[in-house]
Amino acid sequence: MAVDKRELRIRRHRRVRKKVSGTPQRPRLCVFRSLRHIYAQVIDDVAGVTLVSASTLEPGVRELLNGTDGGNVEAAKKVGSVLARKAVEKGITRVVFDRGGYKYHGRVKALAEAAREGGLEF
Repeated sequence: MAVDKRELRIRRHRRVRKKVSGTPQRPRLCVFRSLRHIYAQVIDDVAGVTLVSASTLEPGVRELLNGTDGGNVEAAKKVGSVLARKAVEKGITRVVFDRGGYKYHGRVKALAEAAREGGLEF
């Protein structure tokens, strides 16, 4: 019986989420990537609230991309920097990183490093 890649990623994500949880003092930076876009949210799991979000679908990020596709490393860097700027404006500087079951390389790594450069600490 073959298990698809998506199911394996969800299993990895569940395994990580057993240990990683966002608190009001240190919310969770969650990443989701599709083939054409990348999404990131800063979540307080205690209250069950999304505090800040950014994605390649937002008009502000789309302007930065100049009409190119959102499924590349450059787009991920821009989403990471926009998310960090929004979070710092709201007074969030420390987060815990949730890579969503994805390997820490490519777009996920680019987003994380851009968020760090933007002022988030994790």
